[in-house]
Order: sequence, then C-alpha cells, then structure tokens
Amino acid sequence: MADPKILGIQLLGLLFGLFMIYLTFLHRKRKDYTKKEGFIWIIMWIGFIFVTLFPNSLDFLVKRTFGLKRPLDFFIIIGFLFMVFISFYTYSIVRKNQKKLEEIVRKIALEKK
Repeated sequence: MADPKILGIQLLGLLFGLFMIYLTFLHRKRKDYTKKEGFIWIIMWIGFIFVTLFPNSLDFLVKRTFGLKRPLDFFIIIGFLFMVFISFYTYSIVRKNQKKLEEIVRKIALEKK
C-alpha cells in the first residue's frame, strides 16, 4: 500500500507542474517566449511531472551510474551545480550590460561637451 504522504507530495508536484505548463503557455501566447523556448520549457515541466509521479524511475541513474544512496542527493547536487551556473551566467550578462551602459554614457557625455 502506498504511503499517503508520498501521494500528497506527488499530487502537489503534479499540480505545480500543470500550473507551470499553463504559465509557460501564457508566456508563449504573449510572445514572451519563442516557439523553441516554449517547447523546451514544456518538455522540462513534463519531465518534472514524470519524475514526481514515478520517483523510482531515476534509480537506475542515481544508484547504479552515480552510486548515490538516494535520488534526493542527486537533486541536491544538480541544484547546486545549476545555481553555480546561473550565478556565473547572470554575472556575465550583468558585466556585458555594464560595459554597454558605460559606452552609451560616454558617448552622451562627449556629445554634450
């Protein structure tokens, strides 16, 4: 018999995944996302729903390939790697925008002088 807590978490994950698919659809409809971006996000949310509903489907990858005891350890490691990547990417974009802004300010200052 299934543990009721797990079913509650799975239901919550399913509802969250469906809600995020809906938000992705809305962003796509408002043309905030390209077709490719919308498609990638929807595939990611479907993957999230699949892993939520079938958590043991990752056992072959987590336990056999990476030698981890629990799938949660895998998600924590992936989460840290993702956060480091996003931080680096965001920093790179901020620096690029900062350089562009400095060039614009410099041009405006020279024009006014």
